[in-house]
Formats: sequence, structure tokens, C-alpha cells
Amino acid sequence: MSRPRTPATYFDAMYGSAEDPWSLTERWYERRKYDLTVAALPQPRYRRAFEPGCSVGELTRRLADRCDTVLACDRVESAVETARRRTAALPNVSVHRMLLPEEWPEGSFDLIVLSELLYYLDELTLGTVLERTVSSLEPEGTLVTVHWNHPVEEHLTTGEGIAKRVAAQPGLVLAADHREEDFVLQVHRRTTAEGARPAGVAAREGLV
Repeated sequence: MSRPRTPATYFDAMYGSAEDPWSLTERWYERRKYDLTVAALPQPRYRRAFEPGCSVGELTRRLADRCDTVLACDRVESAVETARRRTAALPNVSVHRMLLPEEWPEGSFDLIVLSELLYYLDELTLGTVLERTVSSLEPEGTLVTVHWNHPVEEHLTTGEGIAKRVAAQPGLVLAADHREEDFVLQVHRRTTAEGARPAGVAAREGLV
């Protein structure tokens, strides 16, 4: 990933051509992927979630059902406006325009979702985003990554490439790894305050 990150002009052009340029609200592929993303969450409920690159808010709406608060953001103002409109009836959701990693929210999160985002970032920027992600995650917090796994001219890598990079990030342990022909969905947990692996779902419920 030696190329620079995908320029803002690419996203401006995409959203300038259509409100929902990737048809995120219409395609069965996208709806199914979002449902799988939410189903993979190991906790029944989260206190505070962060979803950068939220686009038009389709995944945001689903996260709102599982989280007390959701902070979503995107770099494109028109996408932010659409996401705000589509989540207006959800008082636990706030949507802001942010450029990551230059702008990063304050406070900590027990859930961060990086969906269809990381392959737009050059190696240096990706490293910074992952470092800040881990720093912002509470001990035993959940990180979800899900990315398209086919080569795209504007993508600097694929879902499998992202999986390899996240696996090398200190402070995270893999909790779930779902791979299909089209995308890679992974769940990582931040280590405990003592640096240990967090307990799995069955262990927390006394089944193991």
C-alpha cells in the first residue's frame, strides 16, 4: 500500500452523482452484510459506539438497536446530511462530518466499527487510524472490520489485506473471522486491563 490514500475528489464525485452511489440502502448484498455485521457483535448491548465512514447511515441504523449511543461520521457533507435525515428519529445517534485521522472524537468507546473504509487509506494513515482505534477502545472493547474482497482501482488493498494488517496491530485479539468470496468480516477485542485475552461469549455465560 505505497500509494497515497484515495483523494477527497473521488468521494465528492461519487456523492455528486447520486445520494446513495453504492446503493447501500437497496442491494440485498449490502443488507445481508450489515445484518451479519450486527449479528457478529459478541456483546448484547454497547454503551458507546463509533462508526467512521458511515456513508448514508444504513449500518448506523442497525447499530442504534444495540447501542446506547452511536457516534457516526463521514468526510463528505452530503453523505452526513443523508445519514442525519435517515437517523433523525433515533435520539441515540449523532452524525458529524470528520476527516480521519486528523479529526478524532474524544473519549472512549466499547465498540468501533470500521466498515468499507480502511482500504482507502495509505499505509501511514492506516497505521495511525488503527493506533487511535486501539487507544480509544476500552479494555475488552469490540472492533469490527468488514471490507470488500475484490480488487478495485480506488482501493489500496482488499479485505484479506486489511485482515492481515489488523492482525499485526498490538493490543487486539481475534474473536471471529467470517470470510466469503466477496468480503471479509472480522471481530477483534481489545485485551483486558491486565493484557489478557477477553472471555468469549460462552465463557461469560458460564457454558465453558
